[in-house]
Amino acid sequence: MVAELGHFALILGFVVAILVTIVPLVGAYMRWPGWMRFSEAGSNALFLLTVTSFGALTYAFVVSDFSVKLVWMNSHTAKPMLYKITGVWGNHEGSMLLWVLILTLFGAMASWFGNGLPPTLKARILAVQASITTAFMAFVLFTSNPFLRLDPAPLNGKDLNPLLQDPGLAFHPPFLYLGYVGLSMAFSFAVAALIEGRVDAAWGRWVRPWTLAAWIFLTIGIGLGSWWAYYELGWGGFWFWDPVENASFMPWLLAVALLHSAIVVEKRESLKSWTILLAIIAFSFSLLGAFITRSGIITSVHAFATDPERGVFLLLIMGVFTGGALVLYAARASVMEAKGVFGMVSRESALVVNNILLAVSAFIVFIGTMWPLFSEMFFDRKLSVGEPWFNAAFTPIMVLLGLVLPLGAMLPWKRGKLGRVALKLRVGFVFAVAIGALFWAVQTGRSSLGPVGLFLGAWLIAGSATDILSRGRKGEVLNRLRNLPRADWGKAVAHAGLGVTMAGIAGLIAWEQEDIRVLKNGEQFDIAGYTIVLNGVEEVQGPNYLSTMGDVTLLNGTREIATLNPEKRVYPVAGMPTTEAAIDIGFFRDVYVVVGDAQVGGGWAFRTYYKPLANWIWGGAILMAIGGALSLSDRRYRVAAGARRTPSTTVGVAAE
Repeated sequence: MVAELGHFALILGFVVAILVTIVPLVGAYMRWPGWMRFSEAGSNALFLLTVTSFGALTYAFVVSDFSVKLVWMNSHTAKPMLYKITGVWGNHEGSMLLWVLILTLFGAMASWFGNGLPPTLKARILAVQASITTAFMAFVLFTSNPFLRLDPAPLNGKDLNPLLQDPGLAFHPPFLYLGYVGLSMAFSFAVAALIEGRVDAAWGRWVRPWTLAAWIFLTIGIGLGSWWAYYELGWGGFWFWDPVENASFMPWLLAVALLHSAIVVEKRESLKSWTILLAIIAFSFSLLGAFITRSGIITSVHAFATDPERGVFLLLIMGVFTGGALVLYAARASVMEAKGVFGMVSRESALVVNNILLAVSAFIVFIGTMWPLFSEMFFDRKLSVGEPWFNAAFTPIMVLLGLVLPLGAMLPWKRGKLGRVALKLRVGFVFAVAIGALFWAVQTGRSSLGPVGLFLGAWLIAGSATDILSRGRKGEVLNRLRNLPRADWGKAVAHAGLGVTMAGIAGLIAWEQEDIRVLKNGEQFDIAGYTIVLNGVEEVQGPNYLSTMGDVTLLNGTREIATLNPEKRVYPVAGMPTTEAAIDIGFFRDVYVVVGDAQVGGGWAFRTYYKPLANWIWGGAILMAIGGALSLSDRRYRVAAGARRTPSTTVGVAAE
């Protein structure tokens, strides 16, 4: 009965979504206040109905209702409760329902916190958001219904994919979807502005917090996914340039560009056309990620489904919304006009350079991801684009971005002097050069990757500190710092976080050490100045798995540092093994141990890694998210944007 209630709520939500799409648009066009206000009530009702539907599916998983086909395919009575709950979205159908839930959540939040928006603009934003919800509800109902029944009901389920039976599933997909789907709000703001016929500084201020929130969630989601892969898969990597990894990374890059471009709209009323285009494309890449994951058109370890019917439906959704938005954009292009004027050396110009580099980097990732598909479709050739190509093509862009970022962040608006800014940054630059030179001198090899990465990291951190400390005259620095807007602190922390991540990636890749060998009980070996001792290996019974667990002691000289217990698990129901690495986590390094199969001659296969600065990668991501949160908490985004300077008199969008 509960499953039927969830199904009915989803159907009713679909009807409400259609009404919220149509009624407010008509009301805004006709200037009917009652019809425009329907967007708020309808968005709240839509959210409540989706919560009901999602709650019903969650209940079915919690009580192990195997009469629901999705529960039977992705659960088991022996599975721990955490994984029964996370199993709700650990599959295609459930993950799409989560997608719809987040769509409706953002729509409801726009109705709650959008009191400062003009009534017509707010109605159109909520209508566009509801139209996206309508499309995905149709996708769920017609191709991916999570409430299908089995008769008779099986006695037990087929269990969840063992790789997904990890706490990472509780956090990574929800945060990633909050970022993915959150970009729909920037899209809705852009399309609504095009329909409204005006983009101005107030619009830039309105759209920024929604984009910033989506970017924060996407940053956390990507960071959690990278960390999950690092400790769970047993190969010790943090990024594989997998198509689905790339599909989340491209919207992230474009969201960064959109955030910086919206600043120029807000401050100088320039780059309006470009900002609107970025908002459209950023969400389009989110839709591309859904298509890649669920169409089976590209091979990926993250693939949820390989159903061509679903792929065609998602491609249709992407085509309608992206194509429709671009057509509307082109129709308004002839009347777009820029207001702000700025010099070649200015913060505006620096942000343009920032946007160019980020857009080029996203394009590089897109080409590398889709080229195997294009090659097979148009040239009948199968090929793969792997890590070496991505590293060679992507890294120079990021190096250039890291070099110019501190300079651009400190340039004044409208017109500035590069020499004056460079003079302020001279101490930070010398510090960064010294850090790079130090690591170049002490490293055993002559690879430039590590020193260059540490230089860039130090340069970004020093630049952020200099930017903050330069706000005020001598003797007034502390008072000035106390009164700085949170957005300024957020910018500094986020830029420093990027520096920490860059340093971590460079250090890990440049100085990682690996050891693969067979060990017997009592044997030991050295790696990177540490001693690994195998005490023994035993069989352990888990709640729904059998484990081969190693007992390993980590020594630094004669001092015991840690006891590590790497595991190799086998899940009998799924019949699938998994690897559980044991990691001694440190500030400057990780020691990473993996146990393998028993060997014919006795002993066990062990793979051991020494990973310098590994945790700086995720520490930097945390700092970036904290920086975003500080900016989001700025008072400017907690109060309504000011009234527009002049009433709208044109039909088109006043933008560049």
